[in-house]
Amino acid sequence: MKQYNINTLANKLAYISVPMAGTETVTILVYVKTGSKYENRKERGLSHFLEHMFFKGTIKRPTTLVLSSELDSLGCEYNAFTSKEYTGYWIKVSSDKTETALELVSDMLLNSKFEEEEIEREKGTIIEELNMYEDNPLMRIEDIFENCLYGDTPAGWDIVGTVAHIKSFKRQDFINYFKRQYGATSATLIVAGNLPKNTNNLVKKYFSAFAKNKWNDKVKVKEAQKQPAMILIKKKTDQVTLSLGVRTGATNDKDEFIVRVLAIILGGSMSSRLFIEIRERRGLAYSVRTSSELFSDTGYLTTTTGIKLGHEEEAVNLIIEAYKKVSKELIPEEEITRAKDMLKGRLTISLEASDDLANWYGRQAIYRKKYLTPADYIEEITKITAADLKRVAKKIFVEHNLNLALIGPIDAKKEAALKKALKL
Repeated sequence: MKQYNINTLANKLAYISVPMAGTETVTILVYVKTGSKYENRKERGLSHFLEHMFFKGTIKRPTTLVLSSELDSLGCEYNAFTSKEYTGYWIKVSSDKTETALELVSDMLLNSKFEEEEIEREKGTIIEELNMYEDNPLMRIEDIFENCLYGDTPAGWDIVGTVAHIKSFKRQDFINYFKRQYGATSATLIVAGNLPKNTNNLVKKYFSAFAKNKWNDKVKVKEAQKQPAMILIKKKTDQVTLSLGVRTGATNDKDEFIVRVLAIILGGSMSSRLFIEIRERRGLAYSVRTSSELFSDTGYLTTTTGIKLGHEEEAVNLIIEAYKKVSKELIPEEEITRAKDMLKGRLTISLEASDDLANWYGRQAIYRKKYLTPADYIEEITKITAADLKRVAKKIFVEHNLNLALIGPIDAKKEAALKKALKL
């Protein structure tokens, strides 16, 4: 039985409907194929800033208070998010309020005013958001790691931007970016949950006004690393936060799911190799996590941890040793089965609610050449073998592919030692 339906409105806006049994809610989610990787140098942080501005008032709902009050009166959950490659806007409501929610989302995305006064006021809010990230190394380290990988390119820039860029934006910058990147050409509407019978008609009523836009694609990432790389942010902290990883293929790469299973085995759970080695056996850290981040044109696998001061080199050596081991030895079947079962279980749990399922298909619209249902995903995971894992590990865990990002009070001597430790 098909779990979703893909439609195209007359204006060419993509629309996905996902009916769900056993829920009383509906989630309206709009994914726009734009984010920080779609910005030019002068626009750094503009995708994220623009996301904020859609909540500052429309022609019909002229202020933040009027807009947010109406949203709150629905008893709904709502928010937005910006990433490297997409921006999303969503409302989750009881099924009987579907029409109101559809109208609200379309009004925000079609009729926001982007007032100069609101823009100036919001600059302070976003700068404080940036400061929050700066003060939290475990949140900040991912940006540093991506900068280590991709350098001074859109793929390596922070999503929030810099203080200088945030302060520089004018109203016309928002209007120009909005007209270029937002519209039927680049947006996908997902409606998931207990769908009213007239959902398709409601979608046409409120989203047919979206016009085609002159969407600009992002600059493709060039993978050209020839030696290990390291970035150190010197900062007085009580521990050293580090992220040590490698480049991988992208989403839709033939080895995508193998990389995801490798990440689970290495550091994706409390029974994973690096969690046990670094935290449980040695007591060097509280948080240890290996994850894979796969974009449309590139990807990476990395291990992130906050390490006891003075033990940074030991941690780097332990991580490298774990990478080396999976590239040289077959992983036991019991360990592979455990990782697969955990991925399958997490997926099942993560898709119980209408907003989770809407996000699943939203990401499919951005990343996939062919849509995968949750069952398709589980099938891909199930067929992975020990030989597959060893083959991919041997391909990605090579010395010239190593990247290390650190935040903490590391002196020149320790910095030199860490650079020397980047060997496989």
